Amino acid sequence: MLRPLLLVLATVVLAFTSSADAAPKKKYYFELAAVTAKPEVKADVAKSATTRVEAQVKKAFAAHAQLVKLEGQPDWRTSTEPYRKFLKKKGVASAYLVTVELTDASMEVVPMEDKPSSQRIVVRIGIHMLGESIPARTMGFTGDGSATIKVEVGKKIRDADYEYAWAQAAEAAVADAMVTVFKQLAIPQKKQ
Repeated sequence: MLRPLLLVLATVVLAFTSSADAAPKKKYYFELAAVTAKPEVKADVAKSATTRVEAQVKKAFAAHAQLVKLEGQPDWRTSTEPYRKFLKKKGVASAYLVTVELTDASMEVVPMEDKPSSQRIVVRIGIHMLGESIPARTMGFTGDGSATIKVEVGKKIRDADYEYAWAQAAEAAVADAMVTVFKQLAIPQKKQ
């Protein structure tokens, strides 16, 4: 009789500890402030790269499991305390105003020595994300991401080939930065 009771007790304790370890992840709200390019990035490249990066950032914000969309919230710029209460009511741990800066963007077409009828598009993108807590506008997080994408194409390069290479590089760079951001957000904050 004692053995089955111990077995049941051990099962209950095990179930309780495993559910405590799998605590739900915190939810956050990200508001995109801007996507800009450093002056070192060539103007023509910066213009097309920033629009692609912005599209990928919006896509990542919409798809990430820990990011929520908010509707009907007070304006955090004019109603700070009601905004904080709104976040708490919605179960949002923190909200951030996110600025993304394009730190590197380049594209080149290189011949492939082993395949004379082919060439390769090489696209490099580097980004820096900065999140300021809202409504306080204090430093929240940073995240850097980069990607180099190489796409093999034929002798004639189509516009779709360039689009594909740029889109893949932007997506990978944003994903890389988001990993860094959420690693930082997972670190418990010290109470001040």
